[in-house]
Amino acid sequence: MQATSDQLLFELKTRGPATTFDLAARVGVTRQAAREHLRKLGEAKLVDYVQIPGGIGRPGHTWSLTEKGHGRFPDTHAQMTVELIESIRAEFGEQGLERMIARREQATAARYEQALQGAQTLEERVDRLVRLRSQEGYMAEFSRCAHETYLIIENHCPICAAATSCRGFCRSELVLFERLLTPAKVTRSEHLLAGSRRCCYLVMPG
Repeated sequence: MQATSDQLLFELKTRGPATTFDLAARVGVTRQAAREHLRKLGEAKLVDYVQIPGGIGRPGHTWSLTEKGHGRFPDTHAQMTVELIESIRAEFGEQGLERMIARREQATAARYEQALQGAQTLEERVDRLVRLRSQEGYMAEFSRCAHETYLIIENHCPICAAATSCRGFCRSELVLFERLLTPAKVTRSEHLLAGSRRCCYLVMPG
């Protein structure tokens, strides 16, 4: 049982958030078995999930590692990420690096849009987005400022090393938020790389 749980954690660590069905297929167990392992990992606060709309029957789950789950793995990726960015920059130039960032943005947008599908109000979309970001290690939360005006707060940046090396990541994330929350207007009101202790985004009705 422990081996299967470790495999599930490894899949989520190396390939990112995934559904119960996909995880079961990857590790070679039934969906029911995967669901039971994931339930126990959830009780241990190693994984969390968001519900995704489905067809007939219960809604599906998209699972991801929690901060505690990420802590099960050595945190040695920061330097490697910076080195990879510098290698891409040296090999393909700034335009090549921008293409890589754009591809990451598109992949992230597709995954987020699936999770936000069915959200009826701006607050519900903000809430789902914050939950997704928290699962990815941003320690995100939101507060209500006024009628349909919200402040998204990210208390941690798990890609800070990459963002410091290439500001395109920060620009891409702002564009992503604008895309997901349209027609609302999104502005970054605090920025970690500008000296703030966190990143904040003000979301106002469009």
